[in-house]
Amino acid sequence: MLYERLADHWWRADGAFAALHWLARRRARLIGPPARPGAVLVDLGCGGGLLAPLLAAAHPGGYHHVGVDLVASAAHTARRAGVSAVQADVTALPLRDAVADVVVAGEVCEHVVDLPRLVAEIARVLRPGGVVVADTISATWWARFSLVTVGERLPGGPPPGCHDPALFVSPSRLRDLFARHGIDLAVRGLRPSVPDYARFVVSRRGSVRMLPTRSLSAVYQAVGRKAVRA
Repeated sequence: MLYERLADHWWRADGAFAALHWLARRRARLIGPPARPGAVLVDLGCGGGLLAPLLAAAHPGGYHHVGVDLVASAAHTARRAGVSAVQADVTALPLRDAVADVVVAGEVCEHVVDLPRLVAEIARVLRPGGVVVADTISATWWARFSLVTVGERLPGGPPPGCHDPALFVSPSRLRDLFARHGIDLAVRGLRPSVPDYARFVVSRRGSVRMLPTRSLSAVYQAVGRKAVRA
């Protein structure tokens, strides 16, 4: 399995998962302070736990960080980063209803065959008033070209064979699926900072800022809140 073979790359700044570090930084900015003591954040497809140090720095002691990943080595690495990680399928979460104050799905949706089931599981474990934060890849020719045809050959790009473009998700479809569960999503595009990326290509060091853009043709970010029913 691809992710098992790359298990030692999770915390390498110049490794196969470099772009996931950049996206995690942007994702963390959408996670606000916990709304209550003992708040739970469920991190779907947590990988090696890249969100953990960012969450701890922004909200020290604020969230109980629960991770879920299908890959055993990733869950093991995430535990070493301080995440309460379990190996499980994100479409069949081993979690009780309404347990999460925040659910994060970073670069997960484009890897799931049964997307409606994933969204239903997110809605099930999310408390009323809870927040979902996600980022994924749009179902466009530009995304296939820039992130697969070209991107898999660029420094910091996704590992070759990592994506199936048939699973890429249009923003309208994602918004519709979440709306069926009482979660209205706001979406915006993301793009790498050109100067930052140029420095990374030359030095293989440092983080690349992911900047907001109006274009939803490649990577995009979504945030929403589950309705509180009377």
